[in-house]
Amino acid sequence: MKSKLSHLRPKGLHIVTMGCQMNVYDSQQMERLLEPMNYRPARDPEKADLILLNTCSIREKAEHKVYSLLGRLARLKRKKPGLIIGVGGCVAQQEGHRILERAPHVDIVFGTFALRRIPRLVWQVIEKKRRVVDIGATELVEPPCIRPSQFQRGRATAFVTIMTGCDNFCTYCVVPYVRGREVSRRPEAILKEIQYLVEAGVREITLLGQNVNAYGMKKGHGCDFPTLLEAVNGIEGLKRIRFTTSHPKDLSDALIAAFGSLNKLAPHIHLPVQSGSDRVLKHMNRNYTRDYYLERVESLRNVRPDIAITSDIIVGFPGEEEIDFKETLSLVETVGFDNLYIFKYSDRPNVAASRFANKVPDDIKSERFSRLLELQAGVTLRKNRSVVGTIQEVLVEGLSKKSDEQVTGRTPCNMIVNFPGTKQLIGELVPVKIEKAFSHSLFGFPVNRREDHYGRKGGTPYAA
Repeated sequence: MKSKLSHLRPKGLHIVTMGCQMNVYDSQQMERLLEPMNYRPARDPEKADLILLNTCSIREKAEHKVYSLLGRLARLKRKKPGLIIGVGGCVAQQEGHRILERAPHVDIVFGTFALRRIPRLVWQVIEKKRRVVDIGATELVEPPCIRPSQFQRGRATAFVTIMTGCDNFCTYCVVPYVRGREVSRRPEAILKEIQYLVEAGVREITLLGQNVNAYGMKKGHGCDFPTLLEAVNGIEGLKRIRFTTSHPKDLSDALIAAFGSLNKLAPHIHLPVQSGSDRVLKHMNRNYTRDYYLERVESLRNVRPDIAITSDIIVGFPGEEEIDFKETLSLVETVGFDNLYIFKYSDRPNVAASRFANKVPDDIKSERFSRLLELQAGVTLRKNRSVVGTIQEVLVEGLSKKSDEQVTGRTPCNMIVNFPGTKQLIGELVPVKIEKAFSHSLFGFPVNRREDHYGRKGGTPYAA
């Protein structure tokens, strides 16, 4: 492909990423794959020659967002007929040719399995002047490119996918139908990719999978997830490790123990519970009980008392009664989550729950959503306020959205912190004294390099 198209003038590539962190990783793969074709990142879609939508279908609202954006892009295509528009990701895998019927200005539809074929698809549109659809399945899981492109350097954090697909078939979830069954990458390839990223300046890695706890359980190349974490922990130059997402039923004692033994593993876990009601959990096919979940939380806190725990909850699942929802409220109060991602249930194609009776009316779903949101907002604010006056080690990720004179980063427990500084601090671990707490972030000031966690000073301050 490079020999055919490397002579082309540089062209603009604009990628719109929707949904989860795995889509962020896939979008970076698209950028790497198209770099040899002389495509260069373009922030402004008006300046792009190729626009790719990397879509999510986990919620009905996300799917509507895709078609809304395609409607706006139709006007741009009329102004710029040579513009190529592609739709990839989960909605593309789910809808296939129907996207071309609903949006005739789309040139390429490529599913979750067709990522590595995107250069060929773009070439077909350019050279053969035809629209293409590629949603063919494959068991290939290794990404085609593991070195960062020249445009992806200078980042402090990065995602690395370690497995794809899911075997759990939760009754509300479309993932097994659009991402396929669980397949784990080879550990040596994962480690090599992380080493390349560290050499490019990355200091924090987040390992990704629909259920990372199941890594290596099927065709695992002789390595389970705790063993992989131990190997990643040994990579020189890497400062922090995170991972997502964890299924509670596969949260092993060995993985819990890793939070106490691996010095680079951040004290934060995203552990989706989805509901506090055993009856609803059974209908969701989650394969654990409320008591089991609480026992896993207790085990995590016994090993790492300061661990931050975040979660997902679906309100208004078919058949959810008020008593079920009250059990969810009580679980949230019992656990004291650091943060919570709340979703209103929506039917998705092919999933079992879409055929369940006793659908919860929209007004009740909205009312329960608001009650849970209000409860969690109070918990999160209390958690944020509890660190005021302490010194937190912040990995600087970039300039703050609030001001060009501030930088932003995260604590080990994944709290967002803004503080005065310049872009020269990106990638640095900076001790910051927290002065203010807000609903979704913290604010502070950098302290002396040698000031310890008890406030004793000495040394040279960080430049700001």
